[in-house]
Amino acid sequence: MNVLEIKDLTVRYTIGRKEIHAVENLSISVKEGRFLGVVGESGSGKSTLAHTVMRLLPKNAYVLKGQIKLLGHEILSMSEDDIRQLRWKEFSMVFQRSMNALSPVHKIGVQMSEALMIHNPQMSEEQIKNRLESLLGAVNLPVRVLDCYPHQLSGGMMQRVMIALALVNSPKFVILDEATTALDVVTQGQIIEELKNLIGKFSLTGMVISHDLGVVAELCDDIAVMYAGRLMEYGSKDGIIHSPFHPYTKALVGSLPDFGKKGGRLYSIPGNLPDLSQEMNYCVFASRCEIASKECFEEVPFHVEVQGHRVACLKVGKDHAHIAGK
Repeated sequence: MNVLEIKDLTVRYTIGRKEIHAVENLSISVKEGRFLGVVGESGSGKSTLAHTVMRLLPKNAYVLKGQIKLLGHEILSMSEDDIRQLRWKEFSMVFQRSMNALSPVHKIGVQMSEALMIHNPQMSEEQIKNRLESLLGAVNLPVRVLDCYPHQLSGGMMQRVMIALALVNSPKFVILDEATTALDVVTQGQIIEELKNLIGKFSLTGMVISHDLGVVAELCDDIAVMYAGRLMEYGSKDGIIHSPFHPYTKALVGSLPDFGKKGGRLYSIPGNLPDLSQEMNYCVFASRCEIASKECFEEVPFHVEVQGHRVACLKVGKDHAHIAGK
């Protein structure tokens, strides 16, 4: 059963007289008990996708078309009041900038208590205290953290607080948006292991937003590769990591460091993202693609099904005629 189902989602930003094509015709789903990793460079539309699912887009953004069905709810057609009844209770999110997500003038315990009481006004002080202490223990934090202000905690401790806060109301679906970014390697590894344990302990379903394929490979069952707001490739974790088809996916995998090899240069993808304010009636990756030909600058690639993957590439499409969804 699909817990999350997104169909033909298109999201735009208005900046002055320009319209930024942040997400274009995106269709993905997440089955119960599974985690989907969404990867791509900065500017590929990953966080926009996450904020759209949460109905937390800024005022200069809007959904041009598409559907989002989450836990049986038609998210885009719901009123703001109805969404507030569900957000943080049935679905929640761990933001990538933990220091900016909490009030600097209120203690951690106060802020976590408020998040719990809003959706559970019948809970007693003792029940709230027990719940918060239990959550802190689950993310390997001491109880004294409840009496601290955000600035008194390290980056790793703050990230653990944000994870605990996202789980405070026992949601069924969680989005992790760059949950390990800006942490040192040791702390990142610890939090990844803790997240893996939490996913099993709380029977969570969700999404992991990251530019790091290594993080996604540790936490996810399936992977969606985005570039310039488009879905490039979509398939199982093992398929994407070990047998990618799209040139962009191959380039991302190829840019991962191989610690088994000594010397040599680390591969990087040449060029930059295209101007997302422009209409692009061709493959958006063509200008950076090593195998692009004339047709790639003249046609928009449709998704084709290849060994369980959905791939948007004209080169791949020539060899695999079955069009995904047709």
